[in-house]
Amino acid sequence: MATTTVDEQWEQVWLPRWPLASDDLAAGIYRMARPSALGVRYIEVNPQAISNLLVVDCDHPDAAMRAVWDRHDWLPNAIVENPDNGHAHAVWALEAAIPRTEYAHRKPIAYAAAVTEGLRRSVDGDASYAGLITKNPEHPAWNTTWCTDHLYRLAELDTHLDAAGLMPAPSWRRTRRRNPVGLGRNCAIFETARTWAYRDARRIRQRHEYPTAEDSADLHAVIASTVEALNAGYSEPLPAREAAGIAASIHRWITHRFYGWIDSHTVNEATFSTIQSYRGHKGAGKARPRARRAASITDWEA
Repeated sequence: MATTTVDEQWEQVWLPRWPLASDDLAAGIYRMARPSALGVRYIEVNPQAISNLLVVDCDHPDAAMRAVWDRHDWLPNAIVENPDNGHAHAVWALEAAIPRTEYAHRKPIAYAAAVTEGLRRSVDGDASYAGLITKNPEHPAWNTTWCTDHLYRLAELDTHLDAAGLMPAPSWRRTRRRNPVGLGRNCAIFETARTWAYRDARRIRQRHEYPTAEDSADLHAVIASTVEALNAGYSEPLPAREAAGIAASIHRWITHRFYGWIDSHTVNEATFSTIQSYRGHKGAGKARPRARRAASITDWEA
């Protein structure tokens, strides 16, 4: 990015039109127009519907050095440093943004969360950083270093992190800490609410032989309530719109793809038949030795 101005550098990768922003986080954050937001200290990292920036918070006095050390091929696009204590935000920009709407696929979000965790480990970053607000690289209060204009693919970052032994294991998605942050919040809420939703779906479907519009509406209300409760448990919850999108995504999957909802009557009948068949075979297996013993006794007596 050496041939462009600072404004042009940030304009290439920062997308929100009406971001949350603040000059003093203790006083609250508020939505404002993009031109106004570019004049304050702290701004929202990504728009509500997509993520194209991965940001880690490094609370060490040598944060800038940590962000560039031994990573020639995967440098952050920007390092925004607090000159008073050396703490910094390191920003990696993605080639393709990741959708976070109700119609988004969950696997790319989970993948991005894992890559972000790897980047955090690479600088020993703050595990509680929510990934919502970042230091504005255009504000004079910070020292901003632009390292590269390369836009990364998740798989590319994954390769470098894995080679360095920094990518979380596949089991990380199941064993991550109880209060995940950043994109991890999105994944954790989805996975927890989805598991509970199957139970609620089975309970609601017992009302009628086939699902009704009322059943569907009740299921959506239960899922939305669950997502809202899970989201409220975070110190920095997801935006209400994103939480609603998670609930809608779970509801849409269950009502369109979950066989236990679409044809619960048939499923119940098939389950009952399978159980009865198993019991029949089990009983027959016990009956045969008795029959053989009875036949043997009869032959002996004869």
